[in-house]
Amino acid sequence: MPSRVYKIIELVGTSETSWEDAAKNAVELAAQSLTDLRVVEVNKLDMVIEDGKVASYRARINVSFKYEAKEALDR
Repeated sequence: MPSRVYKIIELVGTSETSWEDAAKNAVELAAQSLTDLRVVEVNKLDMVIEDGKVASYRARINVSFKYEAKEALDR
């Protein structure tokens, strides 16, 4: 089996409905520009409060994806 390298980035997704949707939004947007996404770790969940009510949910996640040598030149 050839060796592989994975890069990990941190993202914060938001949603007006749930933490699950916030994490999903971050993954789906990342998938538009990154290839071969592998694993997501949810690190932190929080909410934005406005006028005493929950205005939005935020999920801070780490996303790993396969790192290709050509990416080093593109970034």
